[in-house]
Amino acid sequence: MASMDWRRIPTVLYPQEILDKAFRKASKQPDLVEDPDKYHRTRKQMDRMVQSAADVIDKTLLKWVDQWPSLNALSEFDQALIDAAVGNDEYRKSLGTIQWAAEQVRKIAGETQRKILRLRNIEGFHQARRHAYGRFSSILSQVSPQILWLGEARNVLRKLPSLDSDEPCIVVAGAPNVGKSALITALSSGEPEVAVYPFTTKQLHLGHFEHRRRVYQMVDTPGLLDRPMTERNPIEMQAIAALEHTGDVLLFLVDSTEGSSMSQQEQAHLLSEVKRLMSERPMIVVHSKSDILDSVPEDAETLISAVTGEGTEELRMRLIETIGADEILNPLELPENWPRRDE
Repeated sequence: MASMDWRRIPTVLYPQEILDKAFRKASKQPDLVEDPDKYHRTRKQMDRMVQSAADVIDKTLLKWVDQWPSLNALSEFDQALIDAAVGNDEYRKSLGTIQWAAEQVRKIAGETQRKILRLRNIEGFHQARRHAYGRFSSILSQVSPQILWLGEARNVLRKLPSLDSDEPCIVVAGAPNVGKSALITALSSGEPEVAVYPFTTKQLHLGHFEHRRRVYQMVDTPGLLDRPMTERNPIEMQAIAALEHTGDVLLFLVDSTEGSSMSQQEQAHLLSEVKRLMSERPMIVVHSKSDILDSVPEDAETLISAVTGEGTEELRMRLIETIGADEILNPLELPENWPRRDE
């Protein structure tokens, strides 16, 4: 399944902007009608104005429905991200309501055009066109909350990371301020936002590195707080979505320094909770900030420092080995999804 490029979600216009665009285009239609008879010319003009306005509204609304991703076509990870960021139910409801509005506009246009054909006076043609315009405006007014919601949701979704499900993925988790973003920066070519104090990683960040032409993605989750799931905020739920629905391996960072934002007991409790979430995925527990550790914890098997680079290359190779994406079972065949370069 290809990665979702959230930045390609189309811009959402305000309801009045849609109407202004539609009526502006419709106002140009009378000049395109040529007929010496005023009666027939006016009827054709009003007919074309109604059709033109309806086309603009209809196409604008349906463009959003078509170009916004269908939840059913997304990976579980992306669905979970949308649910955490804006809510899947509201997402479906808003797009469904906007599709209904497009259908109503087409219906009103058809009814008005048939009415114009039955009318026998010029003023009636104008009245029918004005009435259709009013109904168009009423429909957009009805769905205005959903249109405004969609515009706000776009601003949120555009900030989400895009993951390629065909490439290996490493989920990096841990308490706030343990050095997740710093480690990803040290390992990859990505440049996630790095915060030097707790609770400032506001969204999921994505970095990557390459090995033998294969891209290894790294998802930097927000700092998870050690408290019940029901008390977690939307930012933390995005991290939970990453843990539950993606990743070939989980990299859990522990901060054993005196300045850690969580006690060792709290981090141990968080680790046990994350293990339950990721029970089907391999996990590597790493102690970060080795350059400022006063003493090495007894249970610390892997020590790293994103500042000095200590242990980072060893960790990279361990991740590659654990994932095993390039394991060659048959020397005559390349691994599945092996990246090929064009000649």
